[in-house]
Amino acid sequence: MQYRDPYIEICIEGPSSVLKEISHADKELLDQHHQVADFRKGETIIKAESRPRGVMCLASGKASMSKYGAGNREQIVRLIKPQNFLCYRSIFSDAHFPFTVTALENSTVVIFERLTLSKIIRQNGELAFSLMKMFSKELDLANCRMISLTQKHVRGRIAESILLLRDIYGTDADGITIRALLSREDIAHLSNMTTSNAIRTLAAFVSEGLIRVEGRKLIIENLPGLETISESGQ
Repeated sequence: MQYRDPYIEICIEGPSSVLKEISHADKELLDQHHQVADFRKGETIIKAESRPRGVMCLASGKASMSKYGAGNREQIVRLIKPQNFLCYRSIFSDAHFPFTVTALENSTVVIFERLTLSKIIRQNGELAFSLMKMFSKELDLANCRMISLTQKHVRGRIAESILLLRDIYGTDADGITIRALLSREDIAHLSNMTTSNAIRTLAAFVSEGLIRVEGRKLIIENLPGLETISESGQ
C-alpha cells in the first residue's frame, strides 16, 4: 500500500516491526491516525512520569531510555534502535511512563494514537501475542542487565556495554567499528559507574589492545578478549 510518509512505512512494514502482519485495513487506519515528530541529538523524546501522547516507534536515529535515582544519578536501562516501540504498555494500563527517553542522535519518531492501536490489538490476537513476546524479551534483558550491573566488576560492565552496543546497533562495513557514537558519560550511565571510571577503563582496554578509540567511535580489536572479560565479570 502507499503510505503518507516513509517513516510510517518503516514502523509498519520494517522487517522487525510487530505491525507488519496486520491487515491492510488496519494499516490504513494507522496511516490515517499518526503523527511524526523530529528530535535533535540530546533532546528529550519522553519525560519521566509524563503521560504519553500515544504509542511511539523510533523510525530513524538512536535513543536511550533512562531512570534517575538517588542524587539524580542517571542509569541507562535500554538502548533504542529504529523499529523499536515505546510506551506500548500504556495500551494495557493508564499509568504514567516511568522513564526518560533521549535522542542519542537526530531522530524521528512516529506516534500512533493509543485508542486506535488499542482497538486494533483487541481485534487481533496475533498482534497481542507479539506484543506480549516483545514485553517478555524486554523483561528478560532487563533482569539479566540488573544482575550484571550489580555483580560484575567495572571491567566486566564496560566490556558488556561495548558488546551490547555492537549487538543492538551493529557495525560499519569493516565489521569492527560500532555504529553508534556515545559520549563517555553515556557509556558510564549504561555501565552503572562514574564517568571517570568509564574513561579509565576504556583507556585500559585501549592499552591492552581490546579496542581502539577515535573520538566517540569504538572499534573492537579483540572480540574474544572482550567476551571473556564480560563473561567473567572482571
